[in-house]
Amino acid sequence: RIEAQIDKDLVDYAARPRKKFIGARAGEYRFAQYVEDWRQKIERVGTLNYPPAARGKMYGSLLLSISIGANGNVRHVEIQRSSGNKILDDAAIRIVQLASPFPAFPENIRKDTDEIVITRTWKFTNADMVKTDNSEQP
Repeated sequence: RIEAQIDKDLVDYAARPRKKFIGARAGEYRFAQYVEDWRQKIERVGTLNYPPAARGKMYGSLLLSISIGANGNVRHVEIQRSSGNKILDDAAIRIVQLASPFPAFPENIRKDTDEIVITRTWKFTNADMVKTDNSEQP
């Protein structure tokens, strides 16, 4: 019975997606380049789609985690630390939706990673721009 449970646990473990968690400082070049491309797209789409209700009035930062599958599709978005402003928090999630899908993982990432989780500080600036910060603290 114990062997059967161990076998089941091993099968369940092998079926789990291989995730890579990436903060602001991606150490390996293969991840750093993917995250840099992601950052540029998020900032471009975010600035173009800055929430109209916030223009010239609301600024702030939040910590957001985005899970991206190997095919580039967003699997999950979660606010880790709110900006304290629902308009900005909702805008960050909307920007991820507008910017997706992201590029499929290159082969050097896909070979050992099924999902990347990017956690970054997002800043809605007084210049009506969206920036993702190198620090993980808002």
